[in-house]
Amino acid sequence: MRIVCFYALEVKDSSGKIETPYILCANHTSYLDIFFMYSILPKNKFLFMGKSEILSYPLLKTFFKNLNIPVYRENRLKAAKSFIQARNEIAKGWSIIIFPEGGIPETTPYLMEFKDGAFKLAKSAKVGILPLTFQNNYHLFSDPEDLLGFAHPGLAQVTIHPFITKEKVELLTEKELNTKTFQAINSVLPQEVTNIA
Repeated sequence: MRIVCFYALEVKDSSGKIETPYILCANHTSYLDIFFMYSILPKNKFLFMGKSEILSYPLLKTFFKNLNIPVYRENRLKAAKSFIQARNEIAKGWSIIIFPEGGIPETTPYLMEFKDGAFKLAKSAKVGILPLTFQNNYHLFSDPEDLLGFAHPGLAQVTIHPFITKEKVELLTEKELNTKTFQAINSVLPQEVTNIA
């Protein structure tokens, strides 16, 4: 899809050598984020864990339902089962990709507050966290629900940050991991400026 639609990738990778599995946390700015992941991590086994609402999008429904882990956020029992399923898949050697903002924010490119699920899962499964930033996908492809939205070829810029090892995950609290991951992903994004009168 990426090649046919004339999208090129520029990836800056400072993660070093990683032994999978791990939790990959990325900002979410466009549905290109999902498709590009296969070009960014071609040698890695991974599954996406994301909101069940994505099953309503025809473009992604079959792909996501068959290959990934939907999270039913309005149903605590189903959400717990998704968490257990993710932990079981990690035990089988799969890495899990999570967008900790919980969706594509209206504030893009600025980050929304991260939810704690990714960090709970990392600590429970005793695996490391790989922060990744999509820097400009929101310029290349808009929300598929916006019929008048834009889409055009271009160069997608991606930064893979230093890996947070499983040893570090064990030492830090969920809140500290949330903050550390947020700061890494945010470090290469435009910074929101507040005018002070």
